[in-house]
Amino acid sequence: MIKKDLSTYKRKYQAFRHHAWAGLGFISVFLAIIMIFPESSQILTPIIFILIIYVIVALLFTYKYRAGLSVGEKIVQVQPPIEVEKGLIRANVEKERLKLEKKKAKAEIKAKKKSK
Repeated sequence: MIKKDLSTYKRKYQAFRHHAWAGLGFISVFLAIIMIFPESSQILTPIIFILIIYVIVALLFTYKYRAGLSVGEKIVQVQPPIEVEKGLIRANVEKERLKLEKKKAKAEIKAKKKSK
């Protein structure tokens, strides 16, 4: 199986897993409604059976696409181009130069105030 198929399998596995959990959530909500309002059981019972079939189908497809679980997440670290690194170094040097100029200007102002 090629890498592209595995990533497709992973995507499909995640989708069907989501549907299985959502179906189970709906089933539990409808069962709670039946417990609270017993008179609604005639209406909701067919819906619950449809949801059970839906969940079983979703679980079967998760089993079918389980090979997608073996796909690992790759983290690729890209080295920045030399020009970008040089630009960052120049920016840092310029920042330090401006700090020194500011410090020098403050020292001159302080010296002028002391001499007055």
